[in-house]
Amino acid sequence: MRVHLVDGTWELFRAHYAPRPSHVAPSGKDLKATVGVVGSLLGLLSDSEEAVTHLAVAFDNPIRSFRNDLFAGYKTDAGIEPSLYAQFDDVERAVAALGVTVWSMKDFECDDALSTAAARFSKDARVTQVRVMTPDKDLGQVLSGERIVQVDRMRKRLFTEATLRAERGFGPASIPDFLALVGDTADGIPGLEGFGEKGAAAVLSAYPHLEDIPDDGATWKVKVRGAEKLAATLAANRKEATLYRTLATLRFDAPLKESLDELEWKGAPTATWRAWCAEAGVEKFADRPRRFV
Repeated sequence: MRVHLVDGTWELFRAHYAPRPSHVAPSGKDLKATVGVVGSLLGLLSDSEEAVTHLAVAFDNPIRSFRNDLFAGYKTDAGIEPSLYAQFDDVERAVAALGVTVWSMKDFECDDALSTAAARFSKDARVTQVRVMTPDKDLGQVLSGERIVQVDRMRKRLFTEATLRAERGFGPASIPDFLALVGDTADGIPGLEGFGEKGAAAVLSAYPHLEDIPDDGATWKVKVRGAEKLAATLAANRKEATLYRTLATLRFDAPLKESLDELEWKGAPTATWRAWCAEAGVEKFADRPRRFV
């Protein structure tokens, strides 16, 4: 069997900013993003190529996590549009109404839930592949052969460990080091001055982790433009870089209580699902699930 793990937060933001008409529920509440996520899941569940049987969706709710205690500049809910922020609970309720397992992350992050689940369920002999449904580059660190892969549904791209190594020149374990050097604006990780993606990838192809990189750029085994200046920057900011790596490193101990069997999608609970469709003003979705219970 395959296990599908969906980045619900990414889906929610994508749906909110998608160039589609707004959707207002009969109550007058903006539910564009929520309806967009539900529509996306209905599409996934009916996709014969994906052949979904076991599924979970993870959300950040709230945005803040333990990482904010480590670094004041880490991402927060500041600047999130009120109409989007107001749907954080709505979307979880909608997904649950569809009969899909919801992981609502409070102290951990959505990505931690996905990494924890990917590592856990990939060890089950019944699982042929874990498919992490997000284009988020952070999740590259959980890729493992053909067993744990990443899927960008919007661009119809599949990422494997081999894909990462071919495109970046380094393996999954170096993703946190890469993000520590180049930064990640989405997560509020500033990175180190001067390190671009190409240069950082070249360095990590020879030295997989920050502590492996020599302080003297003249001794580097790879040719990188401005190597001595970059090496000096890293040498002067190793403490900061190590912190950034910690921020970028996904956890594998998120509190997920469901077993693999409990992730099985048996169908939408008829009464609950149709009640939600009426409440949200999307009666067109009422008969969309391919199975009911």
